[in-house]
Amino acid sequence: MTTDAPCIHFRQITEVEPHTNAGCEDCLRIGGTWVHLRLCMACGHVGCCDSSPNRHATRHNHASGHPVVASFEPGEAWMYCYPDNLMVETARSIR
Repeated sequence: MTTDAPCIHFRQITEVEPHTNAGCEDCLRIGGTWVHLRLCMACGHVGCCDSSPNRHATRHNHASGHPVVASFEPGEAWMYCYPDNLMVETARSIR
């Protein structure tokens, strides 16, 4: 990421490998359901969005402090910074 990143947290992003491509890793473990998926750009955790019953992506942010998630939905190309409440369109989708 270049120095013209919209906030300091976007400068910290590196390439990550998703822990799974099968869905929300926490929902898969507990038998839950999800609406949309988010990829943690610090560690590769795949969690469900805030429209999902368990909100695992946000729970992961609160537990880990990892600030940026990307949409893990086919065709969507954006990232979100939790601390700065900032959404940024990206050049390509993660999936």
